[in-house]
Amino acid sequence: MQKQILSTGATQLSLRIYDSSGPARASVVIGGAMGVRQDYYTPFAEWLSSQGFRVTTFDYRGSGESRPDTPGGTLRGFKADLLDWACDYETVVDAAKTALPDAPLYLLGHSLGAQLPGFLKNQAKVDGLVSIAAGSGYWRDNAPQLKRIVLYFWYVLVPLATRLFGYFPGRMLKKVGDLPAGVVLQWRKWCLNPLYSVGAEGEAARQSYGQVQFPVLALSITDDELMTFRGTQTLVNLYANAPRKVERVAPADVQARRIGHFGFFREQFSQSLWPRVTGIFDTMPQLTSLPAAGVTSTTA
Repeated sequence: MQKQILSTGATQLSLRIYDSSGPARASVVIGGAMGVRQDYYTPFAEWLSSQGFRVTTFDYRGSGESRPDTPGGTLRGFKADLLDWACDYETVVDAAKTALPDAPLYLLGHSLGAQLPGFLKNQAKVDGLVSIAAGSGYWRDNAPQLKRIVLYFWYVLVPLATRLFGYFPGRMLKKVGDLPAGVVLQWRKWCLNPLYSVGAEGEAARQSYGQVQFPVLALSITDDELMTFRGTQTLVNLYANAPRKVERVAPADVQARRIGHFGFFREQFSQSLWPRVTGIFDTMPQLTSLPAAGVTSTTA
C-alpha cells in the first residue's frame, strides 16, 4: 500500500493505493460512506488488489486523513459541501485513470460513494459502478428504526450543533462523524427532499445524472438498518439513462446472522460476498445490455 497526497487548489486529498501483484485487470476507486474513513476499507482493498485490481481509496476533504492541518484539526470555518466532495471523487478518478490509462476503471461506492458519481464531470472515464448499501437518503425512504429518530436529527440536532460549533461534531455526539458545516447542511437539504439530490439541486443535477452511460449494479442488503429497498431503487433510477440493476443480498445467502449497512466490508465475508464483486467487475462489459428504462431487480 502506498500513501499519496493530491492537491486540489488549497485542499489536499489523502489517497491510499493498493497495487496488484501482477498486471492489473482493472482500476477500482472506492468511494466511501458519509463519515467513514478510508482505512475502514483497507481489508477489502488489500483483498481486491490480491485478485489483480489496482485499488484507490481516499478521504473526502475535511475528513479522515484529508482533514485540515490546523490546531486540533478543527473544522470550524472549513469550507466544503457535497459538490466539493464530488469534485474530490472526480480528482481521484482522474489520477487512477492516468496511472492505468488502458485498463477499465470501475467505481465501488458505499452509501454516499454511490450517490456522488452522478455529479462527476469525467463520467466518460468510468466503465461501471457497483453500489453497496446505497440509496436515496430521503427520510421517508429510511429504514423504520432510523425513520423514528431522523426528524429530530435533521430539525433539531444538526441545526443547533452546527450553529454552535461551526461544524457538525459527530464524533462527540456519536452520530455519523465530524462533518464540515456545508456538507451536513446540504445533506440535510437532500434528505428532506423526496427526489433527494436531484430534487434539492435542481435541473443541473438531473441532467448530470442523466448523462451517465456506464452500467450501475446495486447490491441492496436486506437487513440494512439505514437503507430500504425502495430507497435503493430511487437512487438507481436517478441514473435514468444508464443500464442498471438492483440485486438483493440477505444474510442467509452467506450463512451469516447479520450484514447491515456497514458489514459488507468485514473480513468475515472475504470468501462469500467479496468474490461476488470481482465477478461483477468481470462481467461489467456485458451489463451494458441491461435496460435503461426502470430498474431490473433480482434476488441473490
